[in-house]
Amino acid sequence: MSETSPKPNDYESAATGASATVAEFEHHGGFLTRIQHTLHQNPALVPLIVLVLSVILFAVLIGSNFFSPFALTLILQQVAIVGITAAAQSLVILTAGIDLSVGAIMVFSSVIMGQFTFRYGLPAEISIIIGLAAGTLMGFINGVLVSVMRLPPFIVTLGTWQIFLAANYLYSANETIRAQDIAEQAAALQFFGNSFKIGGAVFTYGVVLMLVLVAVLAYALKQTAWGRHVYAVGDDAEAAELSGVQTKKVLISVYALSGLICALAGWVLIGRIGSVSPTSGQLANIEAITAVVIGGISLFGGRGSIVGSLFGALIVGVFSLGLRMAGTDPQWTYLLIGLLIIGAVAVDQWIRKVSV
Repeated sequence: MSETSPKPNDYESAATGASATVAEFEHHGGFLTRIQHTLHQNPALVPLIVLVLSVILFAVLIGSNFFSPFALTLILQQVAIVGITAAAQSLVILTAGIDLSVGAIMVFSSVIMGQFTFRYGLPAEISIIIGLAAGTLMGFINGVLVSVMRLPPFIVTLGTWQIFLAANYLYSANETIRAQDIAEQAAALQFFGNSFKIGGAVFTYGVVLMLVLVAVLAYALKQTAWGRHVYAVGDDAEAAELSGVQTKKVLISVYALSGLICALAGWVLIGRIGSVSPTSGQLANIEAITAVVIGGISLFGGRGSIVGSLFGALIVGVFSLGLRMAGTDPQWTYLLIGLLIIGAVAVDQWIRKVSV
């Protein structure tokens, strides 16, 4: 009996069929992989696309009024404080932490600026420096508790949020310093509320500060050793420490810088509302975290762009103003922002799962 052996053509056919199958699989898988790698390497791309689409959507629904220079710059004015506090929150979240005290630091710093001017009679410029130093100190305390004491950031900042908030009320005695008094005696406190025109657009100096701050931080995070260490700590703190990164110093610097940025937001807050109020900025924590999450910064740390958090803040501003101009119920804003948050987290999980 003779056995039937496969012909060479049979092998070639089988090999060709297998190659075609693999090629077809790689073709489909490659397209998705390219998208995922692109989003992984450019984390600000998703919020930018959402921002552009939302602007186009409201321009279609509302008309050309939404594209007017006044309306677009009004969005920038409204999100200036959120954008600045989101920048502070972004730095902390990039290290795989979170800072629930950003709003309390912002308001307490603004109160310190006002009280040192009107209670103790110091020049406004000196009071502003003291307020900025106080915000930095509050952030430094958070950093020491997280890095040296190795306490969970969520618990630490939840506690200091309550402490700073209580200290704010006790120190100010719930006293609001009126806008008229500030304008007459300490105009420097309202500096970031001053505006200038470029064509039909109206910009405040608070908006300029937000844009400059984001640009400087984006450069520092991408082009400096400190920025690379921030990402390394957020990605894997233990591995970063083994590779020579001084993780404790990095964390302390991040929280202290976050506190300083929040104090700057407090100064901008005075200019925005005109007065010094211990009860202002109640939603700053939630708004900052919302902007960061929608902006594509991973809550697990180590991935994201601070420019994305600016886009996230602008998305919230576009939806808020657009729905108001459309005459809809304000609750729709919260509903849509909630959906965007869930969608942003889902996209982040998808990118982390498949990107290598």
